[in-house]
Amino acid sequence: MSTQYTFVNDEFVPADQASLLASDLSIQRGYGIFDFFKTLGGRAIFLDDHLDRFFHSANHLRLEVGRTREELTAIIAGLQQRNAISDSGIRMTLTGGYSADGYSLAKSNLVITQRALDGPITMECHESIRLVTYPHSRQMPEAKTIDYLMGIWLQPYIRQHGANDVLYHQGGVISESPRSNFFLVTADDILVTPAQNILKGITRMKILEVAPAFVRVEERDVAIEELRSAKEAFITSTTKHILPISQIDGHPIGQTVPGPVSQWLNEQLFQLVTLNK
Repeated sequence: MSTQYTFVNDEFVPADQASLLASDLSIQRGYGIFDFFKTLGGRAIFLDDHLDRFFHSANHLRLEVGRTREELTAIIAGLQQRNAISDSGIRMTLTGGYSADGYSLAKSNLVITQRALDGPITMECHESIRLVTYPHSRQMPEAKTIDYLMGIWLQPYIRQHGANDVLYHQGGVISESPRSNFFLVTADDILVTPAQNILKGITRMKILEVAPAFVRVEERDVAIEELRSAKEAFITSTTKHILPISQIDGHPIGQTVPGPVSQWLNEQLFQLVTLNK
């Protein structure tokens, strides 16, 4: 088996030797950001959009990337060349750095990893999931931080309720799932998605670009009561694309899963990814 590599700050190192010191703020205080994108057939999918968000997240947390977009792109290409993984997930992580007092920001550490995708991307929505709701709002949701404390802590709660994942809400308004954005189709056939207190995903952005050709779209506050009358619901992410929802809090969603809007959008997204590929 060939050696797999990880990029740490200024060099490519064998993945099993990649490390950071315990004084890093990502370890001391959970302070850092990341972004994650796919490669298919060796091509990075929507890389410019992911770089946009990476720099936005870094700026929001007052972290210096220390590399230009062009330099990051070259590093990613170098990692791909060394690892030779055609279909993969690449994660760029930027930390708070080696803090002298365990609290103050220092020079950021940059870590870029690559791993093979678990399975192929297809045009069909073969699977569906069940969600359970929970009152919570992430800190600084507009930045893609490494803070997944609540999502991980809730894993036993999710299993106890026979669900696959959790849907956050606060004050009766839905926001997001820990690793994905949320959409529903209303009783009036309007595709709606939360507009605030969320991380605006790249897949979410692509859905909003193509959806108006098929359905009316609204970005707005989504009341938790709207779940009961929804015709369809689904979550979106880089790894999941579109994943239809069959139940929320034990209540069925829609008559068929996936519904026509979910299926059409998944087909369009598949074509976008294929064209980018």
